[in-house]
Amino acid sequence: MADDFDAGDMFKDPDGFYPPEKEPTFAEHQMLSGDIVRVRLVGSHPLYGNMLWNAGRISSEYIESNAPTLITGKDVLEIGAAAGVPSIVSAIMGARTVVMTDYPDPDLVNNMQRNADTSAALIPTDPPSSLYVTGYKWGSDVEPLLGYLPEESRTTGFDVLIMADVVYSYREHGNLVKTMQKTLKRERDAVALIIFTPYQPWLLPQTEKFFPLAEQGGFKVTKVFEKLVDKALFENDPGDERLRRTVFGYELRWADDQLL
Repeated sequence: MADDFDAGDMFKDPDGFYPPEKEPTFAEHQMLSGDIVRVRLVGSHPLYGNMLWNAGRISSEYIESNAPTLITGKDVLEIGAAAGVPSIVSAIMGARTVVMTDYPDPDLVNNMQRNADTSAALIPTDPPSSLYVTGYKWGSDVEPLLGYLPEESRTTGFDVLIMADVVYSYREHGNLVKTMQKTLKRERDAVALIIFTPYQPWLLPQTEKFFPLAEQGGFKVTKVFEKLVDKALFENDPGDERLRRTVFGYELRWADDQLL
């Protein structure tokens, strides 16, 4: 007997069966120079690509304020970039190379690339600043990241690491330290910027365990600022409201006995 069974549309989900995906939104970061960096955010993405975090804004201000010694002419890697504002600001401020990374999810990576492309007109071309976008899982092989560097720097690493609002994920602390060890150039001036807000203040002791772990991994830790912003990112969340409005900034550099 011929198999002419036709299921028609019986397996098709009815209209409205799944809730519609949230549309992307947009946010603006006004630089100290007055330039506006406008970025697209990824709807309600579970990996938090849907927000412009306070730590990202304050990181960008810190980068801009200290650009002549911190950023200009340097090779920069951002870990956990989300919308990528600190990376974009680094490129605008004349970094030689910037590699913007976040978890290798296509929606996140494609959105970062879009934001990088949208900001291209603000990035200097003489001398050129190269801005690259790629996915990266913390603790995994760093060779693809080093491959974006100019050839003479691929065996030494990056001058600056930007890590804004990543240490909240305390289960990933070991992988973050491992990534730092394998990507940060072993020179006295090389630095990792660790900038975060305790959005869940009761977890702050867990977050702060990152720093002794980093010290065990060969880094010295220096707190460089504590900034109170106007309002908490999640205004109705529980926990100490002042802590939820505070952005902490640290610089991590290689300990003396770890330098080449």
